Amino acid sequence: MSLKIRVILVLVIGTVMGFGLSLGGSAMKARDHYDSGDATLDQARLFAEVMERVKRDYVEPLDDEVLLESAIRGMVADLDIHSQYLDAREYQDIRISSTGHYAGVGLEVSSRDGQLLVVAPFDDSPAKKAGVRAGDVIIAINGATVAEDGLRETVRQLRGRTGSRLSITVQRQPNDQVLVFDMRRDDIHVASVRSELLDSSIGYTRISQFTDSTAAELSEAIDAMVDEVQDQVGGTLKGLILDLRNNPGGILGAAVDVSDLFLDDGIIVSADGRTPESRFIRKAHRGDLLDGTPMVVLVNAGSASASEIVAGALQDHHRALIIGTSTFGKGLVQTVMPLSRGRAIKLTTSRYYTPSGDSIHETGIAPDVYIESSGSHPGDSLADKLDREADTQLIEALQRLRDQRVMHTRANT
Repeated sequence: MSLKIRVILVLVIGTVMGFGLSLGGSAMKARDHYDSGDATLDQARLFAEVMERVKRDYVEPLDDEVLLESAIRGMVADLDIHSQYLDAREYQDIRISSTGHYAGVGLEVSSRDGQLLVVAPFDDSPAKKAGVRAGDVIIAINGATVAEDGLRETVRQLRGRTGSRLSITVQRQPNDQVLVFDMRRDDIHVASVRSELLDSSIGYTRISQFTDSTAAELSEAIDAMVDEVQDQVGGTLKGLILDLRNNPGGILGAAVDVSDLFLDDGIIVSADGRTPESRFIRKAHRGDLLDGTPMVVLVNAGSASASEIVAGALQDHHRALIIGTSTFGKGLVQTVMPLSRGRAIKLTTSRYYTPSGDSIHETGIAPDVYIESSGSHPGDSLADKLDREADTQLIEALQRLRDQRVMHTRANT
């Protein structure tokens, strides 16, 4: 056995046995300690034996650090499909996703039909000001051709230090015109909310994901629509549609804050886990932003996690009518725990429960009104437009709000 493998074996045995003994010291007898330590020793030896065989016989040479990181990834990933080891880059990506802020050029991109397609440039972003358009196909960054399957790497290349220069080469339809755009990276805020009035008195809001700023964005959007209705018809908002379709979730605290915008009191969500930090109850504070104005929440199988917290809270408190299809069914809470050298683990730490005490894990939230999708609903992007003629779920929501056939409560006055 090589010296490096021996050192790794010693470290593994010392760490695992020490951890096992510390856990067992207050509850196990001496014989149990011995048996546990003996089993741990065997597993540590097995680990070192496998690692040595892989290093010696695998078809390509492998670095010890690569092997150990793969082992760590496997250990965490084997717990459940949501737990994950994050290297420094992955941790940075997840922090950007949760905060909604990063330094870059402000492009939403997607991989479609083997091409890296610009879904939309963000408003007031360097890309928008430079002239990049939705539908452009990115073929090179700083003169280097991008890989067709390299969406994640392309996104990373578009990001960087604020003020640093970047050139993007695109191919534009309908004439396959090749264009090069030079720009400087800037601070980018990724909006998570869009809104519009669907008629003179019914508002529509869509949340694409739950970030630190989502509740504030939603509050501002609703206030703007209320002012617009007042200016146009001299009345008030008569209904609100909250679209959570294809929203994969995000920060639990953001879901609590969004729910709290429309509730006066009561439990929003509770959670149970093994540690004191993983057991909690979140309650609403007095003050309904819409003073009981009728609401419809649109959901589908792509509505998960934080989306289900909001839908479940508003449904259980009879504050909104839920329309669509059953949600995804992710009733587990993940906590991101920083590690050394910029790394982290995302670990499942709690199960959460709706105000009624139900766990929706692997079952989802059943809508009050089941309406199958016509396939015309918005996708993952905030830039996706509404199809008022063919979106059957949206049409049902509008009709019920116009007819006032929505269960809701009035805020206390």
